[in-house]
Amino acid sequence: MFTLNLFKPKCLSIDLGTVNTLIYLNGELVLDEPSVVAIRDEPGTLEKSVVAVGKEAKSMLGRTPGSIEAIRPMKDGVIADFTITKKMLQYFIRQVLSTGFFSPSPDILICVPCGATQVERRAIRESAVEAGAKNVFLIDEPIAAALGAGMEIGESAGHMVVDIGGGTTEIGIMSLNGVVYAESLRVAGDAFNDSIVKYVRSKHNIIIGEITAEKIKEEVGSAFKSSAIKKKTYIGRGVSTGLPSEFIMTNVQVLEALKEPLVSIISAIRAALEQTPPELSSDIVESGIMLTGGGALLAGLDQLINDKTNLDVHIAEDPLTCVASGGDIALELINKNNMSFLSSE
Repeated sequence: MFTLNLFKPKCLSIDLGTVNTLIYLNGELVLDEPSVVAIRDEPGTLEKSVVAVGKEAKSMLGRTPGSIEAIRPMKDGVIADFTITKKMLQYFIRQVLSTGFFSPSPDILICVPCGATQVERRAIRESAVEAGAKNVFLIDEPIAAALGAGMEIGESAGHMVVDIGGGTTEIGIMSLNGVVYAESLRVAGDAFNDSIVKYVRSKHNIIIGEITAEKIKEEVGSAFKSSAIKKKTYIGRGVSTGLPSEFIMTNVQVLEALKEPLVSIISAIRAALEQTPPELSSDIVESGIMLTGGGALLAGLDQLINDKTNLDVHIAEDPLTCVASGGDIALELINKNNMSFLSSE
């Protein structure tokens, strides 16, 4: 006789990123939204009410009237504003869960930067609990990224992953389901955007916002010298005139703009390789480096890393979702055996 299980436990894997939040529910990607919240000051009180969350809130960045502010409550992969992050999480969780009267509280796994402090981890955990979680697990992002990229980290061989997100670059070397080396560098996609904003102001005497910088990075961005020239026209505000003004950006200019953050990332990768035990180094020579995260999509980044390390560099099949999907895999492993890299404290 068929019996409908109304109380099937729901397990959420959340990549609570600086730029985007992704959620997997029982093996399926069910949410991919910008980590942006638009808030309004309530007249006569110190309270702030949420006007919009996600895509709608992102569309307000740089366009809001004085009474409304669009903010990113996450900074460098950790919580910068606890209250707003909690409200954002609650909104996203309600989006993906049925809100029926008897709907059970979900188990939630959240991916965190490996460099997050105990205070930052506690804030993330408490935010999830207050958003309605039954059990909360945390996993370091390099582990999640490696699992999501399909790396066999349970083997005795060494594996290296570089996850370049919005707020942090996570570098991890793993073996036997454990982390041998991990480093969290607070230089990533946001730093790329900031460098482009500064470059455009310095070279073109034009002010642009974050959204335009992101478009430049995606459309003509480059991390490695190329004989082919890509160029496109953009619009900003002239520093001297204050009026809308056109300017041209090329891949050569973007490469120049991104020099400083790229040097920082390459230095961190080389430092990781220098501190890797010799036995695992030989494994990494064979398997290469796996690139995940949105930064992996920057044109020429794999060539740059290959040029500076002499190692093969692979880009994950779906780099944007590796961390969230890897967390989903980790949730399955919780049910099978207690993995040492997970915590429910």
